[in-house]
Amino acid sequence: MQQLQPSTLKETGPHGTESFPCAFYQTFSCGKGYLVKHHWHDEVEILYFSGGGFRLEINMDSFPVQSESLYFINPGELHSIFTENDGHSGEDAVVFSLDILSSDSYDAAQIRLIQPIQNGNLLFPRCLPPGHPAFIPVRDAFLETVRSFGHTPDDKNALLDSSAVTDDMTRQLFIKSSLLRILAVLSRYRLFTPTKKDLDKRVEGIKTVLTYIKKNYKEKIYIHDLAEQLHMNEQYFCRFFKRSIGRSPMEYVNEYRIKQAMHLLDNTSWPVTEVCLECGYNNLGNFLRAFKKYTDTTPLKYRGRNRLR
Repeated sequence: MQQLQPSTLKETGPHGTESFPCAFYQTFSCGKGYLVKHHWHDEVEILYFSGGGFRLEINMDSFPVQSESLYFINPGELHSIFTENDGHSGEDAVVFSLDILSSDSYDAAQIRLIQPIQNGNLLFPRCLPPGHPAFIPVRDAFLETVRSFGHTPDDKNALLDSSAVTDDMTRQLFIKSSLLRILAVLSRYRLFTPTKKDLDKRVEGIKTVLTYIKKNYKEKIYIHDLAEQLHMNEQYFCRFFKRSIGRSPMEYVNEYRIKQAMHLLDNTSWPVTEVCLECGYNNLGNFLRAFKKYTDTTPLKYRGRNRLR
């Protein structure tokens, strides 16, 4: 069987505009579950949580978010966000290409900071907690970036996901200055670190498996199909996957299928039986049990509840 490359987990849509690759995202959830599914991209991402109740998964690690905090996603890192609260909660993110901060003059910042990050030799810190002396200045610069997009940071009255880009030159200048201020503060406190190359191969392996699931979830998937992608035996693969993702391979497959089913129930008028078959379930009873397990309701009740909003 041909091994798939992990390209389909990569976000191929533009972050920002072609001339200014930088965008703001505000994402909300009304209950437990994935707020952001596993994916990766070539841009840097800065995440701001105004409170706790989340689990952030990056590469091989899981980070419980228990209070206000800032997290950084380096280019190429596989990541997802899981909401652990039953109530309404969300996070703000700015995703940007370092190209917008690059300089042709090749000054010290370009040579010793920006270029090493672009080349994958230098990493942003993983997290800035409120107690760190860099937290307040970085948070303020982040929130100023959000305001420059024309958004109110962490709008408590917002009910829907939103995003923003800008072609306005003045806004772009303010955004650049805020992002450069973040880099300056992190550099001042020596928070950038050299790349740990030993994780690269394992992370690429997980990307390959998740890509296979994304491309084949409509079909029957067996453990040996997944293990074969990494040339592992099934027992070792199951331990490797659970250690990396926090769930067994088939738990992840079922969770992914139910997320696709929820999307179809929200956006089509297909009968439940058709949704069931489209999402890889050949038995309606198994589909209904899985849907109930992950959503605590039935497909028809889920569709009716969402259409009343």
